[in-house]
Amino acid sequence: MFNFPGTLYAITPDQADTQRLVGQVRTALEAGVRLVQYRDKISTMADKLTRGRTLNQLCQAFDAQLIINDDVVLTIAIGAAGVHLGGDDGSIRDARRLLPANSIIGASCYNNLNLARTALADGASYVAFGACFDSPTKPAALRVNLDQLQSFRDALGSHVAICGIGGITHRNLSEICGLVDAVALISELFGSPEAPHTPEQIKHRIQQLLAEPALL
Repeated sequence: MFNFPGTLYAITPDQADTQRLVGQVRTALEAGVRLVQYRDKISTMADKLTRGRTLNQLCQAFDAQLIINDDVVLTIAIGAAGVHLGGDDGSIRDARRLLPANSIIGASCYNNLNLARTALADGASYVAFGACFDSPTKPAALRVNLDQLQSFRDALGSHVAICGIGGITHRNLSEICGLVDAVALISELFGSPEAPHTPEQIKHRIQQLLAEPALL
């Protein structure tokens, strides 16, 4: 059974400046985040390898875990803790077969309980539902409402690790109290590529979120 190492799951933004990206992740780790997903839709594979290795070393220095978005090969190449797969990103069963036995595998299940059940049967460590709210990163993302999240929690049971993603902020966090075990955050933590948050803003936002009793 998988348990999230804390309630905050930081997902990296599409940041072209490697030094700034590493600095943003370091700040999040210093503030208490212990699970980071490296999501990068703009870099070449060579750059992803370099960035991924740097982020993995950084996470290990903080006793945190790095998850790679969408890419089993990159996960293996850098020795990351695991991978997160969307609906079109390959087989969870194959990923479980290829990765080390203790690897974390996350699955995007959108607003579909059957996808979650299949993912878990195939070896997923956790399932992610969302977008929970309007998402600035994926404005066209499928929405999952709070009643659905409650029904999914009831159907899957308390032993299944569930992550909420999409549009979650310190203002609406309390609305998903008890429905998810962790929240995945991109712009709420890091801002946008055009207006990235400063280290002080990142630390302040994490402190706000960790002080919110909704997920404790």
